Amino acid sequence: MVKCFSFTATRDSCFRCSFSRAGLRSSTTDLGDGTVMHVWIPKLHVQSKPTLVLIHGFGANAMWQWNDFISPLISRFNVYVPDLLFFGESYTTRPERSEQFQAECVVRVMEAHGVVSGMNVVGISYGGFVGYRMAAQFKERIEKVVLCCTGVCLEEKDMEEGMFKVKSVDEAVSILLPQTPDKMRELMKLSFFKPTQRVPSCFLNDFIHVMCTEYLQERKDLILALHKDRRLSDLPKITQPTLIIWGEHDQIFPLELGHRLKRHLGDNAELVIIKNAGHAINAEKPKELFKHLKSFLIDPLSRAKPGN
Repeated sequence: MVKCFSFTATRDSCFRCSFSRAGLRSSTTDLGDGTVMHVWIPKLHVQSKPTLVLIHGFGANAMWQWNDFISPLISRFNVYVPDLLFFGESYTTRPERSEQFQAECVVRVMEAHGVVSGMNVVGISYGGFVGYRMAAQFKERIEKVVLCCTGVCLEEKDMEEGMFKVKSVDEAVSILLPQTPDKMRELMKLSFFKPTQRVPSCFLNDFIHVMCTEYLQERKDLILALHKDRRLSDLPKITQPTLIIWGEHDQIFPLELGHRLKRHLGDNAELVIIKNAGHAINAEKPKELFKHLKSFLIDPLSRAKPGN
């Protein structure tokens, strides 16, 4: 499909305008080791505001996953929205594919913009893996953590024991990185409690062409790195106050992983379950998701104001 007639490219441009109108600007930083990170940053960083980092999951770039949340959050926070490596305009020539390296790169690009501490982090799905590692590796810099449908507690053996809808990592890759309309429909069916029906193949092909073909092998490697040799016993316990949010009917990372994460973190974490929602809670239940973000991140700030 010619790009000027691409629904996906047009929507992407609309999201760029939306981010800009909300008070963010696009910034690309060369970290100097073959790694380039793109991040949406405040046009003006206000020192009196806390900092909030929104980290996306697999799928399209960060704008598609966080657009509904920028306007209500930006009045209370300095909001930063990075594209993780091999999404949007971020990439590396280095061989690392772990979430630990992604976490390091997000922290480094935040440093490049003058933010070295006092960060609150919200990560959805794969972005939660990265946010968790930021909290574990850079404890003194991260204040609060929100993990949305993040299977950070999964173990390699879970696949063999039948926890997931898919039977192998290769099958998971074929769905999470769809290259045909049929695979895109499978992904939608797994991601949403009530998936949209009868989406024309021309729209799905357009989305795949614009969003799902670049860095395909690198994204496969990211998924493989998440799964290989993963054991709960190796997962560090983060110490920051943590909110875990899960869709009741998540078929990509089943709710059991949310309960497992709560048990792993103990009293330091709270688990909230969103009813009648699947994995893509940011798209399916944005108002309810924001309500929980507000309760955890914003309301305590209001109560802390003098006179309140």
